[in-house]
Amino acid sequence: MTGPAVGTTKHEHPIEAVPLRHPGRWVAVAVLAVLAAMLVHTVLTNEGFRWDVVGRYLFSTPILNGLANTLLLTVLSMVIGVVGGIGLAVMRLSPNPVLTGAAAVYIWLFRGTPLIAQLLFWNYLSALYPRLGLGIPFGPVFVSADVNSLITPFAACLLGLGLNEAAYMAEIVRGGLQSVDRGQSEAAGALGLSRVQALRRVVLPQAMRVIIPPTGNETISMLKTTSLVVVIGYFELLTSAQRIYSTNFQTIPLLIVAAAWYLALTSVLSVGQGFIERKYGRGFDPTPSAGARMFFLRRNPEQAA
Repeated sequence: MTGPAVGTTKHEHPIEAVPLRHPGRWVAVAVLAVLAAMLVHTVLTNEGFRWDVVGRYLFSTPILNGLANTLLLTVLSMVIGVVGGIGLAVMRLSPNPVLTGAAAVYIWLFRGTPLIAQLLFWNYLSALYPRLGLGIPFGPVFVSADVNSLITPFAACLLGLGLNEAAYMAEIVRGGLQSVDRGQSEAAGALGLSRVQALRRVVLPQAMRVIIPPTGNETISMLKTTSLVVVIGYFELLTSAQRIYSTNFQTIPLLIVAAAWYLALTSVLSVGQGFIERKYGRGFDPTPSAGARMFFLRRNPEQAA
């Protein structure tokens, strides 16, 4: 006499899989749909938005001039920030305690004070030093110049934005460099490369995968942070919009114009950031390696089932 096969029942019936219902999701979708419809309705019907004014000033000459200044400030400030950040990060990782301490003090000072205060400080530097000179320390001065002619509003913007950004980029670069295994630099040294050559050719290219995403975020943030230069009267996108609505009193439409340009530029930067991340992420597999999976399963055998 034989019994039923192992794993079967006397009367087999096909299993009917019933999908799990999520009524809460449908309620959330309905609520969001109603809110979206209300938003679209008020945007289209509220005359306070004055879309005709928005269209009139969106590509006006003052707005485009302010936009050009915003882009110029963003690019130059990020160049100063990235170059300075790399230098500060290398100093922070240096075995020389003097260099490490100097970089730590710089980062502490510029990250610990408000950016607006730094912009105002550079703009009014002539109150402390009416003239700056070049010569022998504690000795004769060979060349000197008036600070007001050297530190123009544009120069004050670059000093404030760029030097402040260098403090933040230093920590980003330092984290990226420390993410690379020390064996890489040791192997580069064994091949005869100097410390600078190993950093430039071996360590930094591998660290870029970690450095690029926060650097992209810092660039997008810098684009919007340039609006703070209004405190020293420099002409950029938001300042341009403010000057226009201070004369025609169309505050909301001009703010929408500025916001539209900021959104457009941040969208372009986000797309560019994605391309760069994919480029430096080639060859990197974010999934755990086979050895890591085996180690995990040995420690957690119940997960192997």
